[in-house]
Amino acid sequence: MTILLTGATGLVGSRLLPRLLAAGHQCRVLVRGGKAIPTGAEAVSGDLFDPASLASALEGVSAIIHLAAVFRTKDEALIWKSNRDGARNLIAAAETHAPQARFILASTSNVYGKDQARPGREDDAVDPPQAYPASKVAAERALSASQLNRTVLRFPFVYGDGDGHLAALPGHAASAGWHPAMRMSTIHHRDIATAMALALEGRFDGRVINIADDLPASMLDLIALGGGDMGASAEPLTSPWALQVDTALARSMGFQPTVRTVFHAAQEQIL
Repeated sequence: MTILLTGATGLVGSRLLPRLLAAGHQCRVLVRGGKAIPTGAEAVSGDLFDPASLASALEGVSAIIHLAAVFRTKDEALIWKSNRDGARNLIAAAETHAPQARFILASTSNVYGKDQARPGREDDAVDPPQAYPASKVAAERALSASQLNRTVLRFPFVYGDGDGHLAALPGHAASAGWHPAMRMSTIHHRDIATAMALALEGRFDGRVINIADDLPASMLDLIALGGGDMGASAEPLTSPWALQVDTALARSMGFQPTVRTVFHAAQEQIL
């Protein structure tokens, strides 16, 4: 299969690309500025903000995996431009130049409200106030309105393969005021690839799918696994289901995480 991958040099893409290559796929990577990519991938010059530059990148592809996104920045205009407008440009270009291709959009479980009454489910109404998840919702809706064969994968907190996410978690928890007992759904990079393999097979066609491992972990445990110390609190936990997702749909369609929990990852030394 010939795949166009955006965001290949990012935290998720740089770990997914070698796994796609190892699975035997031909991978075409959209790059700017001459960034290095793994041997075996084809680098093509293109810019999501320049629709005309996308035609050659899309020629002959059978699937598109759109990972490119902007997340942790205070520049909300850049978030919207990158995550909504960039996705719209790629979707429109795909409709013109690769209408037969399967389009897989990586989205986020942050689209779900923090005061939900249970783990977030794919059919929940979503209207997040923050720029990052709101821009991802806009991208999802743009893809849904297209004529492409499409899949949206909503990922929770991604970690593993030495990506530094767990080590950075204390700062995020402190700035957000998260409670130590708060639990968060997680997914290892290895199972980003597991989910992508199923999506490329067509298992999730036309669906929005939550992807997560078997057990949401507490903030206290996650930070400890990353080598930090969050401290304790006896204050009541509000919003107990925030940042947790329901994965029943994914499991009913064949998804089974190979890294079952963060504790499993720690045992395997793949944090």
